[in-house]
Amino acid sequence: MKAREVADIIEEFAPLLKQEEWDNSGFCLGSPQTEVTGIIVGFDCTPELIDEAVAKGANMIVTHHPLIFHGVKKIYPDTYLGSILTKAVKNDIVVYSAHTNADKVLDGVSGILAEKLGLKSAGFLDEGGLGIIGELPQAMPAGVFISYVKKVLGLKCLRSSKPIDRPVKKVALCGGSGSSLICRAMECGADAYLAGDFTYHDFFTEKDFMIMDVGHWESEIFIVDKFISLLTKKIHNFAILKSDNNNPVYYY
Repeated sequence: MKAREVADIIEEFAPLLKQEEWDNSGFCLGSPQTEVTGIIVGFDCTPELIDEAVAKGANMIVTHHPLIFHGVKKIYPDTYLGSILTKAVKNDIVVYSAHTNADKVLDGVSGILAEKLGLKSAGFLDEGGLGIIGELPQAMPAGVFISYVKKVLGLKCLRSSKPIDRPVKKVALCGGSGSSLICRAMECGADAYLAGDFTYHDFFTEKDFMIMDVGHWESEIFIVDKFISLLTKKIHNFAILKSDNNNPVYYY
């Protein structure tokens, strides 16, 4: 099987044309014509993931976040990005990612998050296909909703604006960095909006509206299992491996 055939399986689910203009999904490194002998799926392409691929005999890596976002002018093996590129090239590893194109499908990154929270009548939050908005099966007091989100997502903690004084029923969310959709969530009548990477000033919210920062990694990590499921259904001549690499953010 060629690397291009592997990519086709992912792109049938999340077409590359859906990615944002600034994004760099697709093949970051290596030839689409490479004969694939093993695949490992992870969230970010890290030095540890390259080592893991080599140790487990996988010559193709599939991730959510692209390895390269901007132009690379110099490659030094003792830098973070340089070490990844150098190791991957030396070991003939193909690196492929599906980022915002996997965000902008209804059962993609945000859709999976909405399903885990049990949202009903879910649809896209914005017309471009980013984010999801839906309703909880039953309204919950804000404090109960916060505990519910922590339990469902397996969180030790989260950041929240002041909990609203009325029950939470309509919920908007966006996997990953979601501050750009705060106003859209309010316009759509959401009681609460979940995403990652909010700044301090975002937490000064309007009355009867609250935001919850559940973490970037925490809100998107489930897409790894989705990729594995898609590939496993179509590829039977070798196992699809799941990376052991974890959240780069540590909580104390």
